[in-house]
Amino acid sequence: MEENIQPLDPIAFSLGPIQVHWYGLIIGTGIALALWLAMREGEKRGLQKELFADLMLWAIPIAILSARLYYVIFEWDYYAQNPAEIIKIWHGGIAIHGALIGSVITAYVFAKKKGISFWQLADITAPSIILGQAIGRWGNFMNQEAHGREVTRSFLENLHLPEFIINQMYINGTYYHPTFLYESLWNIAGFIILLSLRRVNLRRGELFLTYVIWYSIGRFFVEGMRTDSLMLTESLRMAQFISIVLVIGAIVLIVIRRTKGYADKRYLDKSA
Repeated sequence: MEENIQPLDPIAFSLGPIQVHWYGLIIGTGIALALWLAMREGEKRGLQKELFADLMLWAIPIAILSARLYYVIFEWDYYAQNPAEIIKIWHGGIAIHGALIGSVITAYVFAKKKGISFWQLADITAPSIILGQAIGRWGNFMNQEAHGREVTRSFLENLHLPEFIINQMYINGTYYHPTFLYESLWNIAGFIILLSLRRVNLRRGELFLTYVIWYSIGRFFVEGMRTDSLMLTESLRMAQFISIVLVIGAIVLIVIRRTKGYADKRYLDKSA
């Protein structure tokens, strides 16, 4: 017997025929807060605030395009039959790993063009990125997406979750794991850790690589609980495979940069 639970309205408000979704507002809030934090920290490290605003002008659209491209590539069987759907990102289908790949490449080229250290730029923005991700997952919550496998209501109640979260996880007559929440909390913990590591004065680049490791470990386990994953094999999800590669790659980079003398500068060192 289905319970009479109404989901939260994904539409925040309407301006005539234009509907403004909570998803977009939440993502926008995450981006704005991330930018403000990066600008504030960058100024302390001797970089102009405008530098980060200029970077975002390039990074945001490229991140959206690369996130969509990543998803379309791995769902090509569907999009080959429905090419008109490729541009309809409002129907869902963007991948955070695709966005990160596009953003990192953009930041690297941007840093080279501006004559600044890519690793310094990456270190400054790392806490902002993971905080933005933590906030952004609540957009998935409003859309009732990126959830995990079926659970019972009593299971969710035993997690001591607020009623509005439990009710929003009731989808088409079934309760689901709030994997959006698991990842959001993991990312908030990562944000706090990264802020703390700034005081440790790690070698340049290692704050960002710590972000990569922390986020990837959490994503690996959360992804294993989801029901909407892009699959690499019958048993291995693409996001899990990418997470493993990123953790190994980040650790190898830390070791190589230290042994080769590429990471002699510290986070708190002056710019350049």
